[in-house]
Amino acid sequence: MSDALLSDYFPILVFIGIAGVMAMFMVAASWLIGRQKPDPEKDSAYECGFEAFEDARIKFDVRFYLVAILFIIFDLEVAFLFPWAASLGEIGLYGFWSMMIFLAVLTVGFIYEWKKGALEWE
Repeated sequence: MSDALLSDYFPILVFIGIAGVMAMFMVAASWLIGRQKPDPEKDSAYECGFEAFEDARIKFDVRFYLVAILFIIFDLEVAFLFPWAASLGEIGLYGFWSMMIFLAVLTVGFIYEWKKGALEWE
């Protein structure tokens, strides 16, 4: 019984072993081949909007969080629009007006954020 069990799982073990060796090889090759000399452009602010720092506990502007939350809200709106559009023929008038109410609520929220100045970057 144990020989049959081992022969069933042996290809999986070989696959895991080969995958592990390939992963280590790729990491080592990228470390050996790649240039490890950071220049001022690599250390400059790119997406985060502020200069690179050493301390992870430094305070930074709350607007980064606000922009991220607004992005997630309106990104989810688009994520709900695709399945709604695909099934609009099946869900009928009720589904149409349900989505219109959903979009109206999101539009009111967007106008509120706009009027409050949450989208202004000073």
